Amino acid sequence: MKLFAKIIACMAGGMMSVSAASAAEFTFKYGNSQPEKAARSQSMIFFEQELEKRSGGRIAVENFFGAVLGTEKGMYDQLTTGLIQGTRGGFFANANPKFNIFLLPFLTAGWDEMECLVSSDFTKTIQDGAHANGVHVPATGISQGFRMYVNKVRPITEVADLSGLKIREPQTDFFMAVAGTMGSVRVPMAYSEVYQALQQGVLDGEHNPPANIYNYKHYEVTKYLSVTNHMTGPDPLLVNKEWYDTLPADLQQIFDEVAVEAMTKYVAMAREAETDLLNELGKSLEVNYLTPEGLATFQEAVKPVYQQGVDDGHFTAADIDAARKAAKSCG
Repeated sequence: MKLFAKIIACMAGGMMSVSAASAAEFTFKYGNSQPEKAARSQSMIFFEQELEKRSGGRIAVENFFGAVLGTEKGMYDQLTTGLIQGTRGGFFANANPKFNIFLLPFLTAGWDEMECLVSSDFTKTIQDGAHANGVHVPATGISQGFRMYVNKVRPITEVADLSGLKIREPQTDFFMAVAGTMGSVRVPMAYSEVYQALQQGVLDGEHNPPANIYNYKHYEVTKYLSVTNHMTGPDPLLVNKEWYDTLPADLQQIFDEVAVEAMTKYVAMAREAETDLLNELGKSLEVNYLTPEGLATFQEAVKPVYQQGVDDGHFTAADIDAARKAAKSCG
């Protein structure tokens, strides 16, 4: 009887959800690849609750987490064709190549500067630049924190330690270019496939913020965590502009305001969780931090990426200077 009651409750909940969506004037269907407990997903649950409430039910939000709608690339493609209306993930440069500037290794000195940068007028101009590619970006966060390496071969104490290691890279040209300066064997791969690849020896390691390493349980199939903090990235909310333009002005304003609040909460959650996540990962992995000398080897190795980004047309030297100035403008 209890099982039957649960089934009836689930069916009722589903019917209520469908009913709520059908009663709304607009439906915002959203997907990302992180599990529901991840900070990115939790911020979108807040977004759903607040947007539906403040719009008076005129906008219904349908969230899909854990890559149930496909890979990050697949969801970006769905966004551009209107199958879904929103996503967050690694293909922000398709919306505007200038988003790649946030990926530059050691662009900022840490969380404070990066938070200042993503909330700056400089970032707003990049968000607006996505309109040309059919994408509206109401807010940009920090992509779950700063990246570090996890692998099952050896600790990474200087850039030379990456030589010969098969390291997963996101499936974008810029990530591949950055990795190319560090000497690893670059393996482009969807993140949802990394656990099995590590388990089977297709990969030796990967780099990501602690949240992803923990949420995807990569500590189960690796041995070493090296806190390099070598780069982070933007986390813009990508919205199908054609859909957004159908909203009346009052709902556009509410949509954008809630998006900014959701992103602010997300960044705070990711930052606050980092220390606890490192402690948790330390229960399963050998953790090492870079010495100043080891850090210097990374900083020297990645210098060509700055010029390559300019040469490839992702951004200009003036953009880099403007980003650095914006990052220090809150102090």
